[in-house]
Amino acid sequence: MNDDAPWLIAGLGNPGPSYAANRHNVGFMVADLLAARTGGAFKSHKSRALVLEGRLGAPGSGGPRVVLAKPQTFMNLSGGPLTALSSYLRVPPERLVVVHDELDIGYGVLRLKRGGGDNGHNGLKSITASLGPDYHRVRFGVGRPPGRMDVKTFVLKDFSTAERKELDYFVDRAADAVEALITQGLERAQGAFNG
Repeated sequence: MNDDAPWLIAGLGNPGPSYAANRHNVGFMVADLLAARTGGAFKSHKSRALVLEGRLGAPGSGGPRVVLAKPQTFMNLSGGPLTALSSYLRVPPERLVVVHDELDIGYGVLRLKRGGGDNGHNGLKSITASLGPDYHRVRFGVGRPPGRMDVKTFVLKDFSTAERKELDYFVDRAADAVEALITQGLERAQGAFNG
């Protein structure tokens, strides 16, 4: 492993204001909160992603060096920008953390893991096709669609009024989970956050 490499934290979502509050964009929401915590601002990068380099933890704390990324392709093409960024920054897959929505766990529940399948998630499918499966995932539960609603329709809808009441809390917790994963390791972070 390249110990000099930064951690690459990728929040998944779709670019543009019409998607901003969608369930599928919760990865962007977590990345935005982590960016606010570092005190920095995203800038366009040639990799087709918005990128922010900084350190986790309180300013001046010398916390781990991270690069936050929000791919600006659509979700199902996320692998391209992350492959370009990983190559440019010399980040090995084990230092990549992908934050994404997850249908198979309840709303607001978190699951942290490394490796595994894509579970039908097109963003993960694209990343795995480009980089292999051996990266970390912070899975943010959005639950299953009600009734017979199509999955694509469900994830491209905004969070419901009831869900929005707790959304800030859950996004904050997911950002805490990312920080714990990087600073304390996967097992300790799983113990603290896998609900």
